[in-house]
Amino acid sequence: MVRVEFLGPISKEPKELDIQNLAELSEKLKEDESLKEWLECSAVAVNDKLVSSKEYPLKDGDKVSLLPPVCGG
Repeated sequence: MVRVEFLGPISKEPKELDIQNLAELSEKLKEDESLKEWLECSAVAVNDKLVSSKEYPLKDGDKVSLLPPVCGG
């Protein structure tokens, strides 16, 4: 299982999913209407390392974090 965390203003509880890559994660998360807008603009980290390829392989025990854009000062 892969743990998916939603950071910042996304305000969702973490999920445990049986997925093989980020493309599968994207498809599962698109089923939740409240996440659709965040999927288009958020960065993704796997085990605290930013990744960009949806084919990035995931393995049991990985942690995926959705990082929405934020304003800072």
